[in-house]
Amino acid sequence: MRARIAAIAMGMALLAAPSVAQPPKKAAPAPATTIYFDNDFIGPGQSNIQALIPLLRDDNVRVIGIGVVTGDAWLKEETAHVLRFLEIAGRTDVPVLEGAEMPLLRTQREMAQWETRYGRIVWKGAWNAPRAGRSYHPEDPALIPPMPEGAPVAKAAREDAVSFLIRSVRANPGKITIVTAGPLTNIALALRIAPDIAGLAKEIVIEGGGLDSAVARVTGNTDYATDFNFIFDPEAAHIVLTAPWQRITILGNVTNSARVTPELAAQIGKAGTPVARYFDSYARRGQPLWDEIAASVAIDRSLVTSELVARMDVDLLPGPTYGQAQIWKDEMAPGNGEQQVHIVQSIDVPRFLARFTEQASR
Repeated sequence: MRARIAAIAMGMALLAAPSVAQPPKKAAPAPATTIYFDNDFIGPGQSNIQALIPLLRDDNVRVIGIGVVTGDAWLKEETAHVLRFLEIAGRTDVPVLEGAEMPLLRTQREMAQWETRYGRIVWKGAWNAPRAGRSYHPEDPALIPPMPEGAPVAKAAREDAVSFLIRSVRANPGKITIVTAGPLTNIALALRIAPDIAGLAKEIVIEGGGLDSAVARVTGNTDYATDFNFIFDPEAAHIVLTAPWQRITILGNVTNSARVTPELAAQIGKAGTPVARYFDSYARRGQPLWDEIAASVAIDRSLVTSELVARMDVDLLPGPTYGQAQIWKDEMAPGNGEQQVHIVQSIDVPRFLARFTEQASR
Protein backbone atom coordinates (compact mmCIF):
# COMPACT_ATOMS: atom_id res chain seq x y z
CA MET A 1 0.00 0.00 0.00
CA ARG A 2 2.79 2.38 0.96
CA ALA A 3 4.58 1.60 -2.33
CA ARG A 4 1.39 2.41 -4.26
CA ILE A 5 0.94 5.73 -2.47
CA ALA A 6 4.58 6.61 -3.12
CA ALA A 7 4.19 5.86 -6.85
CA ILE A 8 1.06 8.04 -7.09
CA ALA A 9 2.83 10.89 -5.30
CA MET A 10 5.80 10.66 -7.64
CA GLY A 11 3.50 10.79 -10.69
CA MET A 12 1.71 13.87 -9.34
CA ALA A 13 5.04 15.54 -8.74
CA LEU A 14 6.09 14.91 -12.34
CA LEU A 15 2.83 16.39 -13.62
CA ALA A 16 3.30 19.48 -11.47
CA ALA A 17 6.91 20.02 -12.51
CA PRO A 18 7.49 22.75 -15.06
CA SER A 19 7.87 21.36 -18.58
CA VAL A 20 11.12 21.90 -20.46
CA ALA A 21 10.47 24.37 -23.27
CA GLN A 22 11.20 23.01 -26.74
CA PRO A 23 13.12 25.35 -29.03
CA PRO A 24 10.72 26.94 -31.52
CA LYS A 25 10.94 25.74 -35.09
CA LYS A 26 12.55 28.27 -37.34
CA ALA A 27 10.10 29.74 -39.81
CA ALA A 28 11.12 29.70 -43.45
CA PRO A 29 12.64 33.07 -44.36
CA ALA A 30 10.33 35.36 -46.27
CA PRO A 31 11.33 36.00 -49.90
CA ALA A 32 13.65 38.98 -50.17
CA THR A 33 12.05 40.30 -53.36
CA THR A 34 8.35 40.63 -54.19
CA ILE A 35 7.72 41.11 -57.90
CA TYR A 36 4.83 41.99 -60.18
CA PHE A 37 5.82 41.03 -63.74
CA ASP A 38 4.20 42.69 -66.76
CA ASN A 39 5.00 41.53 -70.29
CA ASP A 40 3.83 40.77 -73.83
CA PHE A 41 4.08 37.00 -73.92
CA ILE A 42 4.51 35.87 -77.51
CA GLY A 43 4.95 32.13 -77.54
CA PRO A 44 5.71 29.40 -77.26
CA GLY A 45 9.15 30.03 -75.77
CA GLN A 46 11.11 33.13 -76.75
CA SER A 47 12.42 35.78 -74.41
CA ASN A 48 9.12 37.02 -72.97
CA ILE A 49 8.05 33.68 -71.50
CA GLN A 50 11.57 32.50 -70.75
CA ALA A 51 11.99 35.52 -68.45
CA LEU A 52 9.66 33.72 -66.04
CA ILE A 53 12.31 31.06 -65.42
CA PRO A 54 14.55 33.14 -63.10
CA LEU A 55 11.51 34.69 -61.43
CA LEU A 56 9.84 31.36 -60.64
CA ARG A 57 13.00 29.40 -59.84
CA ASP A 58 14.66 31.78 -57.36
CA ASP A 59 13.84 30.94 -53.73
CA ASN A 60 14.34 34.57 -52.74
CA VAL A 61 11.59 35.79 -55.07
CA ARG A 62 7.83 35.85 -54.69
CA VAL A 63 5.90 36.64 -57.88
CA ILE A 64 2.52 38.02 -56.82
CA GLY A 65 1.07 38.39 -60.30
CA ILE A 66 1.75 38.30 -64.03
CA GLY A 67 0.21 41.04 -66.15
CA VAL A 68 -0.32 40.61 -69.89
CA VAL A 69 -0.31 43.44 -72.44
CA THR A 70 -0.61 43.47 -76.22
CA GLY A 71 2.76 43.97 -77.86
CA ASP A 72 4.69 41.21 -79.58
CA ALA A 73 1.33 39.46 -80.07
CA TRP A 74 -2.32 40.10 -79.24
CA LEU A 75 -3.49 39.92 -75.63
CA LYS A 76 -5.61 36.73 -75.81
CA GLU A 77 -2.95 34.74 -77.63
CA GLU A 78 -0.25 35.89 -75.19
CA THR A 79 -2.41 34.97 -72.21
CA ALA A 80 -2.88 31.44 -73.52
CA HIS A 81 0.86 30.94 -74.00
CA VAL A 82 1.82 32.15 -70.52
CA LEU A 83 -0.92 30.06 -68.88
CA ARG A 84 0.34 26.98 -70.68
CA PHE A 85 3.93 27.66 -69.62
CA LEU A 86 2.87 27.96 -65.98
CA GLU A 87 1.16 24.58 -66.28
CA ILE A 88 4.34 23.05 -67.67
CA ALA A 89 6.41 24.70 -64.92
CA GLY A 90 4.00 23.55 -62.20
CA ARG A 91 3.27 27.14 -61.09
CA THR A 92 -0.40 27.73 -61.75
CA ASP A 93 -0.54 29.26 -58.26
CA VAL A 94 0.64 32.56 -59.75
CA PRO A 95 -2.31 34.61 -61.06
CA VAL A 96 -2.29 35.76 -64.69
CA LEU A 97 -4.09 39.05 -65.30
CA GLU A 98 -5.12 40.46 -68.65
CA GLY A 99 -4.46 44.12 -69.32
CA ALA A 100 -4.60 46.49 -72.27
CA GLU A 101 -5.41 45.16 -75.73
CA MET A 102 -4.36 48.38 -77.50
CA PRO A 103 -1.79 51.16 -76.93
CA LEU A 104 -3.01 54.43 -75.43
CA LEU A 105 -2.96 56.37 -78.73
CA ARG A 106 -0.97 54.57 -81.40
CA THR A 107 -2.88 52.57 -84.02
CA GLN A 108 -1.99 50.29 -86.90
CA ARG A 109 -3.05 52.94 -89.42
CA GLU A 110 -1.01 55.67 -87.74
CA MET A 111 2.08 53.44 -87.63
CA ALA A 112 1.67 52.64 -91.32
CA GLN A 113 1.43 56.35 -92.14
CA TRP A 114 4.55 57.01 -90.04
CA GLU A 115 6.44 54.35 -92.02
CA THR A 116 5.64 56.04 -95.34
CA ARG A 117 7.33 59.21 -94.07
CA TYR A 118 10.25 57.91 -92.02
CA GLY A 119 11.02 54.32 -93.05
CA ARG A 120 9.92 50.78 -92.23
CA ILE A 121 9.53 49.31 -88.78
CA VAL A 122 10.29 45.65 -89.47
CA TRP A 123 8.95 44.20 -86.20
CA LYS A 124 5.44 45.47 -85.45
CA GLY A 125 4.41 42.74 -83.02
CA ALA A 126 0.67 42.09 -83.06
CA TRP A 127 0.43 44.27 -86.15
CA ASN A 128 2.89 42.22 -88.23
CA ALA A 129 1.52 41.52 -91.70
CA PRO A 130 0.51 37.89 -92.34
CA ARG A 131 3.21 35.79 -93.97
CA ALA A 132 3.96 32.16 -94.73
CA GLY A 133 5.26 30.12 -91.82
CA ARG A 134 4.10 32.62 -89.19
CA SER A 135 0.81 32.93 -87.34
CA TYR A 136 0.45 36.73 -87.47
CA HIS A 137 -3.16 37.96 -87.48
CA PRO A 138 -3.13 41.78 -87.30
CA GLU A 139 -6.85 42.21 -88.01
CA ASP A 140 -8.16 39.57 -85.59
CA PRO A 141 -7.22 40.32 -81.96
CA ALA A 142 -9.35 37.51 -80.53
CA LEU A 143 -7.79 34.73 -82.62
CA ILE A 144 -5.62 32.19 -80.80
CA PRO A 145 -3.76 30.16 -83.46
CA PRO A 146 -2.99 26.47 -82.79
CA MET A 147 -0.48 26.19 -79.95
CA PRO A 148 2.43 23.77 -80.53
CA GLU A 149 2.90 23.31 -76.77
CA GLY A 150 -0.79 22.51 -76.25
CA ALA A 151 -3.69 24.67 -75.15
CA PRO A 152 -3.96 25.55 -71.45
CA VAL A 153 -6.60 24.31 -69.05
CA ALA A 154 -5.89 27.12 -66.57
CA LYS A 155 -7.71 30.43 -66.95
CA ALA A 156 -6.71 34.04 -66.39
CA ALA A 157 -7.90 35.73 -63.21
CA ARG A 158 -11.14 37.69 -63.34
CA GLU A 159 -9.45 40.85 -62.09
CA ASP A 160 -7.71 42.98 -64.70
CA ALA A 161 -3.96 43.69 -64.57
CA VAL A 162 -4.33 47.42 -63.87
CA SER A 163 -6.66 46.99 -60.89
CA PHE A 164 -4.53 44.18 -59.49
CA LEU A 165 -1.36 46.26 -59.71
CA ILE A 166 -2.93 49.26 -57.98
CA ARG A 167 -4.45 47.14 -55.23
CA SER A 168 -1.25 45.18 -54.62
CA VAL A 169 1.08 48.17 -54.45
CA ARG A 170 -1.23 50.08 -52.11
CA ALA A 171 -1.52 47.05 -49.82
CA ASN A 172 2.27 46.56 -49.68
CA PRO A 173 3.90 50.01 -49.58
CA GLY A 174 7.63 49.99 -50.25
CA LYS A 175 7.75 46.25 -50.95
CA ILE A 176 6.82 45.53 -54.59
CA THR A 177 9.28 45.69 -57.46
CA ILE A 178 7.51 46.15 -60.79
CA VAL A 179 9.34 44.43 -63.65
CA THR A 180 8.06 45.29 -67.11
CA ALA A 181 9.46 43.88 -70.34
CA GLY A 182 6.76 44.78 -72.85
CA PRO A 183 4.95 47.97 -73.88
CA LEU A 184 4.19 50.07 -70.80
CA THR A 185 0.45 50.47 -71.41
CA ASN A 186 -0.72 48.65 -68.26
CA ILE A 187 1.66 50.57 -66.02
CA ALA A 188 0.68 53.91 -67.57
CA LEU A 189 -3.03 53.20 -67.09
CA ALA A 190 -2.39 52.30 -63.45
CA LEU A 191 -0.54 55.60 -62.96
CA ARG A 192 -3.38 57.57 -64.52
CA ILE A 193 -5.90 55.94 -62.18
CA ALA A 194 -3.68 55.87 -59.08
CA PRO A 195 -0.63 58.15 -59.41
CA ASP A 196 0.33 57.41 -55.81
CA ILE A 197 1.59 53.93 -56.72
CA ALA A 198 4.82 55.41 -58.13
CA GLY A 199 5.84 56.51 -54.66
CA LEU A 200 4.52 53.37 -52.99
CA ALA A 201 6.35 50.83 -55.18
CA LYS A 202 9.86 49.81 -54.20
CA GLU A 203 11.21 50.14 -57.73
CA ILE A 204 10.37 49.75 -61.40
CA VAL A 205 12.69 47.79 -63.70
CA ILE A 206 12.11 48.41 -67.42
CA GLU A 207 13.33 46.39 -70.40
CA GLY A 208 13.46 49.16 -72.97
CA GLY A 209 15.12 52.50 -73.45
CA GLY A 210 17.72 51.51 -76.02
CA LEU A 211 20.12 54.26 -77.02
CA ASP A 212 22.08 55.03 -80.21
CA SER A 213 20.71 52.04 -82.11
CA ALA A 214 20.77 53.59 -85.61
CA VAL A 215 24.04 51.94 -86.64
CA ALA A 216 22.95 48.58 -85.20
CA ARG A 217 19.77 48.71 -87.29
CA VAL A 218 21.89 49.02 -90.43
CA THR A 219 24.69 46.60 -89.60
CA GLY A 220 22.78 43.90 -87.68
CA ASN A 221 19.33 42.38 -87.23
CA THR A 222 16.90 45.29 -87.53
CA ASP A 223 14.35 43.59 -85.28
CA TYR A 224 16.92 43.22 -82.51
CA ALA A 225 18.02 46.88 -82.68
CA THR A 226 14.55 48.44 -82.53
CA ASP A 227 13.23 49.62 -79.16
CA PHE A 228 9.85 48.02 -79.76
CA ASN A 229 8.54 48.35 -76.18
CA PHE A 230 8.74 52.14 -76.38
CA ILE A 231 7.84 52.51 -80.08
CA PHE A 232 4.63 50.45 -79.80
CA ASP A 233 3.22 52.81 -77.12
CA PRO A 234 5.33 55.96 -76.81
CA GLU A 235 2.76 57.86 -74.73
CA ALA A 236 2.71 55.08 -72.13
CA ALA A 237 6.51 55.10 -71.92
CA HIS A 238 6.42 58.88 -71.36
CA ILE A 239 3.87 58.59 -68.57
CA VAL A 240 5.91 55.91 -66.81
CA LEU A 241 9.28 57.65 -67.17
CA THR A 242 7.96 60.96 -65.81
CA ALA A 243 6.28 59.45 -62.72
CA PRO A 244 8.05 59.95 -59.34
CA TRP A 245 9.18 56.38 -58.67
CA GLN A 246 11.50 55.60 -55.79
CA ARG A 247 13.95 54.14 -58.34
CA ILE A 248 13.88 53.46 -62.08
CA THR A 249 16.24 50.90 -63.58
CA ILE A 250 16.52 50.77 -67.38
CA LEU A 251 17.80 47.79 -69.34
CA GLY A 252 18.10 48.77 -72.97
CA ASN A 253 21.18 47.98 -75.03
CA VAL A 254 22.66 45.73 -72.35
CA THR A 255 19.98 43.09 -72.91
CA ASN A 256 21.69 42.20 -76.18
CA SER A 257 24.72 40.96 -74.20
CA ALA A 258 23.78 37.26 -74.36
CA ARG A 259 21.90 35.12 -76.86
CA VAL A 260 20.37 31.69 -77.15
CA THR A 261 23.05 29.55 -78.74
CA PRO A 262 22.59 25.94 -79.89
CA GLU A 263 25.02 24.96 -77.14
CA LEU A 264 22.99 26.74 -74.44
CA ALA A 265 19.73 25.15 -75.60
CA ALA A 266 21.31 21.68 -75.72
CA GLN A 267 22.90 22.06 -72.28
CA ILE A 268 19.58 23.05 -70.72
CA GLY A 269 17.59 20.49 -72.69
CA LYS A 270 19.66 17.54 -71.52
CA ALA A 271 18.37 18.09 -67.97
CA GLY A 272 15.15 16.50 -69.18
CA THR A 273 12.80 18.42 -66.87
CA PRO A 274 9.57 19.84 -68.32
CA VAL A 275 10.90 23.42 -68.35
CA ALA A 276 14.25 22.31 -69.78
CA ARG A 277 12.53 20.41 -72.59
CA TYR A 278 10.26 23.40 -73.25
CA PHE A 279 13.27 25.71 -73.53
CA ASP A 280 15.14 23.37 -75.85
CA SER A 281 12.04 22.95 -78.03
CA TYR A 282 10.92 26.55 -78.34
CA ALA A 283 13.80 28.94 -77.52
CA ARG A 284 14.66 30.81 -80.70
CA ARG A 285 18.32 30.28 -81.58
CA GLY A 286 20.21 33.52 -82.02
CA GLN A 287 17.64 35.61 -80.14
CA PRO A 288 19.03 37.84 -77.39
CA LEU A 289 18.05 36.99 -73.82
CA TRP A 290 16.43 40.40 -73.43
CA ASP A 291 13.77 39.80 -70.81
CA GLU A 292 15.70 37.05 -69.02
CA ILE A 293 18.47 39.58 -68.33
CA ALA A 294 15.97 42.19 -67.12
CA ALA A 295 14.35 39.72 -64.73
CA SER A 296 17.70 38.48 -63.44
CA VAL A 297 18.98 42.01 -62.74
CA ALA A 298 15.76 42.85 -60.92
CA ILE A 299 16.43 39.88 -58.64
CA ASP A 300 20.19 40.27 -58.22
CA ARG A 301 21.66 43.74 -58.66
CA SER A 302 25.19 42.39 -58.16
CA LEU A 303 25.05 41.20 -61.80
CA VAL A 304 25.47 44.85 -62.85
CA THR A 305 29.07 45.81 -63.54
CA SER A 306 28.48 49.37 -64.78
CA GLU A 307 25.61 51.82 -65.06
CA LEU A 308 24.88 55.38 -66.13
CA VAL A 309 22.63 57.72 -64.15
CA ALA A 310 20.75 60.28 -66.26
CA ARG A 311 17.36 61.86 -66.92
CA MET A 312 15.24 60.05 -69.50
CA ASP A 313 12.07 60.65 -71.48
CA VAL A 314 10.54 59.58 -74.79
CA ASP A 315 10.20 61.76 -77.89
CA LEU A 316 6.48 62.29 -78.55
CA LEU A 317 6.86 64.71 -81.47
CA PRO A 318 5.52 63.36 -84.79
CA GLY A 319 8.92 62.93 -86.42
CA PRO A 320 11.54 60.28 -87.22
CA THR A 321 12.50 59.82 -83.55
CA TYR A 322 8.92 59.40 -82.29
CA GLY A 323 8.95 56.80 -79.52
CA GLN A 324 12.71 56.79 -79.00
CA ALA A 325 14.34 57.36 -75.62
CA GLN A 326 16.24 60.58 -74.96
CA ILE A 327 18.65 61.22 -72.08
CA TRP A 328 20.21 64.30 -70.46
CA LYS A 329 22.47 65.36 -67.65
CA ASP A 330 20.53 66.85 -64.75
CA GLU A 331 21.42 70.43 -65.69
CA MET A 332 20.61 69.89 -69.39
CA ALA A 333 17.18 68.26 -69.06
CA PRO A 334 14.19 70.34 -70.23
CA GLY A 335 12.47 69.97 -66.86
CA ASN A 336 9.20 68.42 -67.99
CA GLY A 337 9.08 65.74 -65.32
CA GLU A 338 12.05 63.66 -66.46
CA GLN A 339 13.15 61.36 -63.66
CA GLN A 340 16.62 60.15 -62.75
CA VAL A 341 17.11 56.63 -64.13
CA HIS A 342 19.80 54.00 -63.64
CA ILE A 343 20.76 52.78 -67.12
CA VAL A 344 22.54 49.42 -66.87
CA GLN A 345 25.43 49.40 -69.33
CA SER A 346 27.12 46.07 -68.63
CA ILE A 347 26.52 42.89 -66.64
CA ASP A 348 28.51 39.83 -65.60
CA VAL A 349 27.46 37.72 -68.59
CA PRO A 350 29.17 34.43 -67.59
CA ARG A 351 27.58 34.51 -64.13
CA PHE A 352 24.17 35.38 -65.60
CA LEU A 353 24.37 32.50 -68.09
CA ALA A 354 25.53 30.01 -65.46
CA ARG A 355 22.71 30.95 -63.13
CA PHE A 356 20.06 30.97 -65.86
CA THR A 357 21.22 27.57 -67.08
CA GLU A 358 20.89 26.14 -63.56
CA GLN A 359 17.45 27.67 -63.09
CA ALA A 360 16.15 26.40 -66.43
CA SER A 361 17.58 22.93 -65.80
CA ARG A 362 16.33 22.50 -62.25
